[in-house]
Amino acid sequence: MFKKLGPGVLVAAAFIGPGTVTACTLAGVNFGFSLLWAMLLSIIATYVLQEMSARLGIVTQKGLANIIKQELHNPWMRNSVIALIFSAIIIGNASYEAGNIGGATLGMEALFGLTYSNLYPFILGGLAFILLYLGSYKSLEKVFIVLVLIMSLSFVMTAILTKPDMWQLIKGLFMPTIPEKGILTIIALVGTTVVPYNLFLHAALVSEKWKSKADIKLAKRDTLVSIILGGLVSVSIIISAAAINSTEINNVMDMAKALEPLFGSAALYFLGIGMFAAGITSAITAPLAAAYVANSCFGWNAGFKDAKFRMIWIMILILGVFFLSFGIKPIEIIKFAQITNGLLLPIIAIFLLWVVNRVGVMGKYKNNMMQNIFGGLIILLSILLGAKSILTVIGFL
Repeated sequence: MFKKLGPGVLVAAAFIGPGTVTACTLAGVNFGFSLLWAMLLSIIATYVLQEMSARLGIVTQKGLANIIKQELHNPWMRNSVIALIFSAIIIGNASYEAGNIGGATLGMEALFGLTYSNLYPFILGGLAFILLYLGSYKSLEKVFIVLVLIMSLSFVMTAILTKPDMWQLIKGLFMPTIPEKGILTIIALVGTTVVPYNLFLHAALVSEKWKSKADIKLAKRDTLVSIILGGLVSVSIIISAAAINSTEINNVMDMAKALEPLFGSAALYFLGIGMFAAGITSAITAPLAAAYVANSCFGWNAGFKDAKFRMIWIMILILGVFFLSFGIKPIEIIKFAQITNGLLLPIIAIFLLWVVNRVGVMGKYKNNMMQNIFGGLIILLSILLGAKSILTVIGFL
């Protein structure tokens, strides 16, 4: 089974980062099981979009930005769209890379203490650099399968330790409610799960693993298994956090400390391992995705070990370590990243839906009616949530 897993694992690892872990923690602490339905909806939306992206990558053997450039014949529109995609992905990933390394640092602090905590960002940055510089796609895939399994076991075990009420859990999953002040948490849950850069990452990675259209079935299975695994991690974090009575919880390590009186030091170690795995996997995929986007936007056709490709991910990695190590909090850049990502998801989803319906691009592998209905609903949801998040960031809500 593990040999058949592939790019989907990297996609799952990319969306289960410290941001997702923190958003799920706050959802569980503040609203119990009542927002589990939002996570379930996010998982379904992620699968629908990622499956389209993977199918497009296998059929065309090209990146998503390459296809968008190819199908947009108006030069002004083509250049505007590519510029928006490139700036949003590069600036967003550079900003959030600091959060990814910071999350992995929290995990290391839980496991090894605070004595050398100032060195942890450099150790983690170095580890990410080595894996990306020396690794091939195949070797990274193996590393990610191990890390995602460790992360899944860590968070699922913590959730099992809390002995959740199964009826309340089922009710939270399948009976949607929007608690007072819950809309921003719903936006956070959707926004950290349905990630725009993953659509570019997935389309690029499938062509590294699969060359034949006959492999579309394998890609669909890989995507389904990986997204469900990632969703299980998110749901487990919400369940674990819901067991905490205190509301003075700001991140997953606060949750570990709150669970310690109930379950002993095991909770701290489970969550420490999980947070380390979540942080380091996202710290690798964010620079990698940025490199693939640049590769596609500029039409480089650069390989995994080409200098131009490496230059992009090294830049993102250095910026992440720099922001974290020197205590720089790029709040304005992150706000800009949130605004551009809020704009980017519906735009990219619209272009993705458009190209996977073009017979000239997809042939007989174009979308069917059900896929288009789901895709249309996801675009509508992303526009509504994106508008809400943008208005919130700039202070209108």
